[in-house]
Amino acid sequence: MFKRDHPLQTSPPGADDGASGIALSELLDGHPVATFVIDRQHTITHWNKACEHLLGWSTEAMIGTRNHGVAFYAHERQMLSDMIVSGDNEGLAAHRQSALIPGAYETEGFFENLGVGGHWLHFTAAPLRDASGAVVGAIETMRDVTERRVAENALRRAHDNLEHLIEKRTAQLAEANERLEDDLRQRQIADAELRAKHLALTELNAKLSMAQEQLVQSEKLASIGQLAAGVAHEINNPIGYIFSNFGTLQSYLDQLFDMLHVYQAAEAEASPATAARLAAMRKTLDLDFLREDIPVLMSESKEGIVRVRHIVQDLKDFSRVDTTQDWVWANLHGGIDSTLNIVSNEVKYKADVVKQYGAIPDIECLPSQVNQVIMNLVVNAAHAMSERRGTITVSTGTSGGLEAGAEAEQVWIEVADNGGGIARENLSRIFDPFFTTKPVGKGTGLGLSLAYGIIQKHRGSIDVDSEVGRGTTFRIVLPVRQTTAASEEPSP
Repeated sequence: MFKRDHPLQTSPPGADDGASGIALSELLDGHPVATFVIDRQHTITHWNKACEHLLGWSTEAMIGTRNHGVAFYAHERQMLSDMIVSGDNEGLAAHRQSALIPGAYETEGFFENLGVGGHWLHFTAAPLRDASGAVVGAIETMRDVTERRVAENALRRAHDNLEHLIEKRTAQLAEANERLEDDLRQRQIADAELRAKHLALTELNAKLSMAQEQLVQSEKLASIGQLAAGVAHEINNPIGYIFSNFGTLQSYLDQLFDMLHVYQAAEAEASPATAARLAAMRKTLDLDFLREDIPVLMSESKEGIVRVRHIVQDLKDFSRVDTTQDWVWANLHGGIDSTLNIVSNEVKYKADVVKQYGAIPDIECLPSQVNQVIMNLVVNAAHAMSERRGTITVSTGTSGGLEAGAEAEQVWIEVADNGGGIARENLSRIFDPFFTTKPVGKGTGLGLSLAYGIIQKHRGSIDVDSEVGRGTTFRIVLPVRQTTAASEEPSP
């Protein structure tokens, strides 16, 4: 900013004023920044060489005029210096105050009529004051900031392009991330489906294995039943002959003994020689012992034949080959008895069997399969015995229908032993296929699994209570009557 001690003169100056004006002109002309000065009447008093070069207007054309606005715009327009001289605070408020020069203002603008392609100019205008501080004019400078503005614009465009690129890349990344998350979700869904299919396949394989084992066991039972039926058929005939002949022989022996009694009574009337010979023979044969022992032998033989007939009948009852494998009404006690007779050779050397039967009704079931469950439980109980002889207790009873006169809805069977018991960690697995606590080669791990499947097929339940050293109790609960769905289910 230039400051003078007296007002700028627009009229021909005196000697002193002329010297000052010439000095200011020389100072401004030598300054590389385009600069012009106006007085309080807005008349141009100075227009330096840099203005001529930048704007194309000569000093002679501009000094003494008010055309400084025309040099920049297509028509006359106020400049910052005009606003300062006029005291147009409202107009100045729209521009930025200079941080370096008190009372000065700054602005920038693009002028397309300057040069080729136009120029950006930075304006700084400051007041000129006299000694009393009154505004007597204004000085305004112009700097060509085209290169800076072009660089700033290029930087701004680059920044905008970069932001646009970042937004684009961000959008692409978000889209890729969304696709990745979608792929991850799809993979998780696929993995879940695969795991579900694997579990279903594993369960199906387990069921298939169990069904296969049940089928094998059923075929074995059927074969045993057919063999038992054949054996029973072949044995029953000769047993019938023997039994019938024993009856006849008993009658003959009774007659012979009566005859011997008569002979013995007549012995006293015989000749001495005959009597002596008969006495000697009676003593040699020990006739009195024979008369006592022969009836005993006949009775024992007859009892043995009856036991053979019972064993054959138990075989038939256990396998039920003489009946269809459909759901039928059966008495469980008869099946349990026949099963205990069948496995007696497996049990009799290890435990005593105690039967505690309650009053139970006939139930709708597959008798041969229920017999198989009882057989597995009793044999396992016998195997659980230590060297000390134990006890196996088979109990039955009813539950449900407790009102007076109501029929029982369920029957239960318990097989309890006082053997070694089952470890707690194994209780949850004893019904799993192929799981066994027996030594290798001593068990297949299918007995309890098949028993569980059979009870489930009968829509019943099987539970176990065991403690190591105390023994084990299996409790089976079966419905008295099967539902229609169970009744229509084909037997294996």
